[in-house]
Formats: sequence, structure tokens, C-alpha cells
Amino acid sequence: MSTASKVLIAIGVLCIIIGILWPVISKTPIGRLPGDILIKRENSTFYFPIMTSIVISIVLSLILFLFGRFR
Repeated sequence: MSTASKVLIAIGVLCIIIGILWPVISKTPIGRLPGDILIKRENSTFYFPIMTSIVISIVLSLILFLFGRFR
């Protein structure tokens, strides 16, 4: 099996896992953390999840570090 087909299968499996876990993920406070910027005006809303982005970045960095460390 070629590398491209393995990557496509992995992406498909990841999408299925995310789809199954979506109801659980949507109930977590991720996305509504203190530090996220929310500006509501009369007819518009601006949301910038800066703290959520930082937390996700740190978690992904740790996961990738551990995968590289124990590989």
C-alpha cells in the first residue's frame, strides 16, 4: 500500500472518530475559556478564541513531543 493511501485512510478514520466524539466534545468548555474575546454589537458578533487556541497548541505540542520522544 502506498503512502498516499495510508494517509487518506488515516484522515478518514480520524474524521470518523471526531464525528463520533462530537456530541461529547461540544459539551466541554473548550471554546468558552476565560481569555477568549467575544464582542457583541447590535447586528454582529466577533469571536476570537485566543486562549482556546493557546491551550490546543500546547496540548498538540506535548502530544507530538511525546510521539517523537518514544519513537
